Parts: sequence; C-alpha cells; structure tokens
Amino acid sequence: MSDWSYLSNLLHKVQAHSTVVGKIWMSVLFVFRIFVLGAAADNVWDDELSEFYCDSKEPGCKNSCYNWLFPMSYVHYWVLQITFVSTPTLVYLGHAVFIIHKEKKTMRLEQSKMNGKPAKTSKYTDERGKVKIKGILFYTYLTQLVFKILLEVGFTAGQFYVFGPLKVVSDFHCKNSPPCALGSGSRCYVSRPTEKTIFIYFMLAVSGLSALLNVVEIAYLLCNKRRSAKKKMAAATHVLMAAPCAPAKPTWGTNQYRGYPLLPLHPQVTSRLSGDDAHIHSE
Repeated sequence: MSDWSYLSNLLHKVQAHSTVVGKIWMSVLFVFRIFVLGAAADNVWDDELSEFYCDSKEPGCKNSCYNWLFPMSYVHYWVLQITFVSTPTLVYLGHAVFIIHKEKKTMRLEQSKMNGKPAKTSKYTDERGKVKIKGILFYTYLTQLVFKILLEVGFTAGQFYVFGPLKVVSDFHCKNSPPCALGSGSRCYVSRPTEKTIFIYFMLAVSGLSALLNVVEIAYLLCNKRRSAKKKMAAATHVLMAAPCAPAKPTWGTNQYRGYPLLPLHPQVTSRLSGDDAHIHSE
C-alpha cells in the first residue's frame, strides 16, 4: 500500500471539500478498491505468468498464448482505472483550493483598506472552515462527477473489449498464436482461475457501485440547490409581505377635497351659488 500513499493523502484532503455522498464514494474507493487491490488482488495475480503452463515445448509458445489470453494484466488495468477515475476529483480539489485562497486574499486586502474593520463573510467557507459547494465550485464539482461516471463506464466497457469474457478458464487450446503450431496448437493451463474470476466480478461490482454513487451525488446536489432556491424565494416573499405598504397617491392630483375628482356643476347652480356669495358679502 506504500505505492498508494501519495494518492491517498491527496484524496484524504477531498473529504473536507465533498458532500456526504462524496465521502461514501471516497470510502468505497479506499476500502473496496485500493485496499483490496493492494492487499489481496495483487497476490492472486502475482503468479499469473510463472504458473501459466503450456504442454508445447516450442520456444515462445507459452508467452504467445499467455498474451493471447491476457493482453494486459488485470491488476495494471485496475490501477490505471483508479488513477484516471481519481483525477477529476483531484482537479476539483486544486480548483477549490485556488478559489478559497483567492477569496481569502481579496478579503485581507479589503480588511486592510478598511483599517482593520471586519470584512464581509466568506462565500465559500463557513465559520468552521468547511467548504460550501456553491457558485463556481458547484459547477466544478458537478462536472467532475460527470467525468467520473463517464470514466467508470468507459473502463468497464474497455475491460470487455480488451479481455473478453469475465470468467477465467482453467485451460484452453491455443492454436492461433504463432509460433505455436497452427494445426495441433498447444494446451495451456491457468493458475487459480476461480480466484481470478471472483476478483474480476468483485472489481466490476465496485466500479458499478462507484458510478451509482456519483449519480446519486448529482441528484443530491441538484435537490439541495433547488431546496436552497425555494428557501431564498420564501424568505424574499416573507420580507415583502412584512414590509409596510405606502398609500397609493391618486394619479389625478390633489385638492381640498382629498384628491377625489369633482364633477362639473350645472350652469344654473353655479350662477345661483355666485349670487348667494355676493349676497353674503353685501351683508
């Protein structure tokens, strides 16, 4: 496991930058892939060539038949798969560290300009220093999940293309691999075929579980984002409803009759009112 120490240390830092489902995916990666691959699977395949036996004594026939059955070592293929699947997560980690460092630097500059007064709160970290997946980090995190799903599916399909059937046979007739005799060929025997088959199924199942967890995490992120948007909308609606409403001003102007428009009086009534006013003034 010492060969995985550097990758393990990097992926351990992702724990503080991931969701709950992301932490479960990390546990699956460490326990069911890296640990099993380093502790058990490597021991099952360490004798795959030394214990591979063919009944032909022709020089090069054994190596040719072995290469026909195993074009690539399963262990090396799984190591390559784990490395590629972990790369998007490491890219996200680098981007998150860069964004947080940039934000902290901006906050320090603002605080120095304000003569030591407390600056605005951080957008991407809380009081405990935990990263909040929002803004540009949300889209980066979502993108790396999509890439991990594509890589898992691609490597699974590539395994069928490179190695063929999942089951490792105990013996087979090798006659299409020169320099073995094309007519009679050679009978070859594989060591521990049952253990190899079990590990192939196990690693495929873990790969499927990893892809499923990534799909669940995408749904989890989208649901959280939708829930946060609903909370913000509800809070904004509550503020608008609680705010006092100013009385609406009439569009037609104001007068001594409190802004209500008066209908024009009949000419006779106007003349009569004018006469009454004149009578009052004469008195």
